[in-house]
Order: sequence, then structure tokens, then C-alpha cells
Amino acid sequence: MENNLILPALILVPFVAGFLCWCVDKVDQHLPRWIAMIGMVLTFVLTLVLWSQGNYHFQLGSAQPVFASEFHVPWITSLGISIHLAVDGLSLMMVGLTALLGILAVGCSWGEIQKNVGFFHLNLLWSLGGVIGVFLAIDLFLFFFFWEMMLVPIYFLIALWGHKGEQGKSRVYAATKFFIYTQVCGLIMLIGILGLVVWGYILTNGVVSFDYSFLMQVAHNLPPEFAFGFMLCLFIGFAVKLPVFPLHGWLPDAHAQAPTAGSVDLAGILIKTAAYGLLRFVIPFFPTASAQFADTAIVFGLIGIFYGAWCAYQQTDMKRLLAYTSISHMGFVILAVYAGSVLSYQGLMIMMLAHGLSSAALFIMCGQIYERLHTRDLRLMGGMRGQFRYLPFFLMFFVAALVGIPGLGNFIGEFLILMGSYAKFPKFTIIAAASLVFAGLYGLILIHKTLFGKPNEAQQEHYPHPLKDLSVREISLLMICVVGLVWLGLFPQTFLDISNSTMHWLANSYIPVHNSVEVMQQAATQLDHVEVQ
Repeated sequence: MENNLILPALILVPFVAGFLCWCVDKVDQHLPRWIAMIGMVLTFVLTLVLWSQGNYHFQLGSAQPVFASEFHVPWITSLGISIHLAVDGLSLMMVGLTALLGILAVGCSWGEIQKNVGFFHLNLLWSLGGVIGVFLAIDLFLFFFFWEMMLVPIYFLIALWGHKGEQGKSRVYAATKFFIYTQVCGLIMLIGILGLVVWGYILTNGVVSFDYSFLMQVAHNLPPEFAFGFMLCLFIGFAVKLPVFPLHGWLPDAHAQAPTAGSVDLAGILIKTAAYGLLRFVIPFFPTASAQFADTAIVFGLIGIFYGAWCAYQQTDMKRLLAYTSISHMGFVILAVYAGSVLSYQGLMIMMLAHGLSSAALFIMCGQIYERLHTRDLRLMGGMRGQFRYLPFFLMFFVAALVGIPGLGNFIGEFLILMGSYAKFPKFTIIAAASLVFAGLYGLILIHKTLFGKPNEAQQEHYPHPLKDLSVREISLLMICVVGLVWLGLFPQTFLDISNSTMHWLANSYIPVHNSVEVMQQAATQLDHVEVQ
């Protein structure tokens, strides 16, 4: 397969644009904004070109992954490291979401960021470039490089441009907490990756490689106890970033202190890299170990669904409420990943797209409200329905999308996940479906406390008069999300067709989970017997 230069261009464009933003900061503060916007629009256009070029429908039954386009150049040959990028239906959808939300992140920060504008956009675009690298890299050293690299600019986004949090918690505290959590999980993941490389060196009598297909074959020939250990290393690395209860401690503080663009990046894109990692690496590399671990993982996911919903219900800070809703929704990701069916995987893909759009839109609206009322305290937000013309419609629309109203993308994703999970996990699926009631509750609380009622005397000081309604720029950003969510809700087949072959391959690579412990033990015994032979 010939090298497709669009793949490295998708990563380089945000990096180059970010560097240019930093260089021209002293010339004019408006230039970095325009350069960043042009860079992200160009990235999105390149994604559309890649979609038009690639054939994302391949013949099923292959034991090896099949990619529509690749870019492969040797890098550190003595260590088996190469610049190996590839795209299939799953990664194409994630890159497209990253580029689109990158446009929204630049747009929503247009008037919010007034100091060090160039350096801000350098960090924003480099974090987006790192995320795109995560979605495209299939050399595991390169994947880990981008995985760690994208954390540094996000740290600066929170630490330098964040807000003061509750109880005296500073933006530096939130940024440091985020960095420590993610660095520790990255080191645990690195242990799993290096373990695979070392085991490959032993099995092949001296071959060192970080190649995706090579390490997959190595993982398939591991003794069961090593496979389970390496699987757990990768799972923990991804679970912290997702985040899975009880590894979620960094997310509420990071969201509460992050600037609007940082929250869009965190909720809309960053946590999707963890879901992508589970699908791309954990399931196809360790199918048997994943099958054995499935019940435990899903239990943690279900706890996260209810815990996140309950915490969201109790919040008075709008951004913290939205942060806990993300924790709740990511529990469905765990259920979908370990259900192992094509339906659940397709639903997961739709849910990631829809959640990215709806959560990003709500964080953008949170920034718009803060710009006007100078508070995120829900106790000081009553009566906005009579204060604005357009804002109430958009807020109700995106809350409806977030809680899964039919006709919008989130509903399609959740419905497919529940349908695809029921055959293997009927009890877990029923419990997950029951949790949707709690989603409706925190959605109603958010709507009630912001749009209805009247501000009391203590609240009046937070309402400068007259209140400025949404601008054309702000409405345009929100309309992009509206169109995307309606399209996902009414015409999901557009996206399902692109990812169908990839999801079939992933589902076929995963050993179906059985409730019988004896069956799993028998499978493990058979694997040991093959290793002895």
C-alpha cells in the first residue's frame, strides 16, 4: 500500500498552525485566532478528503486488521520503531470529531482569551494534534508518544487560563492533579507495552518491534497469566483517562477550572481516546483475558453510571455537574466494549460522536452564561428563560440530547449499546437501562435551575442589565452541534456504513463472554495446552 501523505498532514497542520500562532502573537492578537481557525478548518477538510479517498468496506474474515490508508516510514530501526500511521472507519470518525470540535474550541475562545493569545492557541492546537496522532498511530511507541505528549499542553491550558475553583482550589491544583493521574496511568500502560515488546523479543529470538500487527500476534501467544497482567496494565491506563470509577478523581476539578476550550477538549475529545484505546488495543490483543475480566469491568462501569448521575444531581456548579454526567455516560462505554457485539460497538461509535457534540455544546454554553452572569452557581441562575431569546432553546436542546431524547444522536448510541449488550449481559443491561431515569433527573434539575423561576434580591447583582443575547458567532458554533446531533439521530446509517467493517473485525476478534466460569476456565486450559505443544 502506497504512503498516504494526508495522514501525517492531519497531525502536522495543527502543530504548524499552533507554532505560527505563537510566533505572530506580538504582531497582532487577532492573528493567532485566525491562524488557529484556518488550521483546524484545513484539518477537517483533509479528513473529508481522506473519507472520499478511502475504501472503508473490506472483506470480513481476516485475522489481521485491514486499514483503508497507511503511511509507513522507518524511524529508529534498531529498536523496531517506525512512523506508522493508518486509518480505518473507527479512526476516521474520531479524527473527524477531533477536527470539528477543534473548530468549536477555537471559536468559543475567541472573546474569552485575552492574554498570551498566541501561546494559548499553541497549546490548544498541539493538544488536538496529539489526539489526532493517538487516533492514527499503529506503532505502539508512536501511540504512546502522542498519548503522553498531548497531556503537556492541556496542563498549561488549565494552569494558565483556568478559573478559580470551589473551596480555594486553584487552577494549578487542578492541572497538577490531572497531570499526576494521567502520568501514573501512562506509566502503567507503558509497562504493558514494554512487556509485549520484551516477550516478542523472546519468542522471535531477537526481533524488537512496536508494530501493531506484530505485537498483536505476540499477545495471542502469551501464557494466560501474562496476558491477563499486560491486559490489566493497558486497561488501567485507559480507565483513568476514560474515566472509570473509582479512577475519576481528576475530571471534576479539571473541568471546573479549565477554560471553555479546555473543557471542550477534555469532554469532547480527550476521554474518547481512552474508549478508542480499549477498542483498538485491549480487545483485539487480549480477547481471552478481556473475556475473563468482563464482569468485573462492567460492574465498575455500572457503579460509575449511578455514581456519576447521583453526583451530578447534587452539584451547584454547572461545569462540575456536566463533568459528572460525562463520568456517568462513560459507564455505557465499558458495557459496550465488553459486550463484544457489532451492535454494541456501532452504538459505542455513535455515542462517542454524539456525546462529543452534546457535551462540547453544553460546556460552550456554560462559558457563554459565565461571560454574561459572571457565575456558574446554579443557585444564582433562575429566570434566564425571560432574559434571553435564543439561549433557552439551545440549552434545552442540548440537555435533551445529553439525556437521550429520541431523534437525536445520543439516543441512537445508547439504544444500540443496550440492544447489543442484552444477549450476553441481560442483567447488567437492564440495570444500565434503569439508570437512564437518573439522567432525566439531572437534566431536569439543570433546566429548572437555569431557565425557570425568578432571581431573588441576592441574585440580582449577578444579572447586569440589559443582558446581551447570543451573538452570530455563538449561535453559529451551537448550530454546528445541532446539525450534527440531528444528523446522527435521523441518519445514523451515514456513519454506521463507514465503521461497519471495522466493528465487525473487532467483534470477531473478541472471544464471546460466557456466564459460566467453567467455560472460561476450559478456554484458559486449552490455551495453556497449546503453549506447551
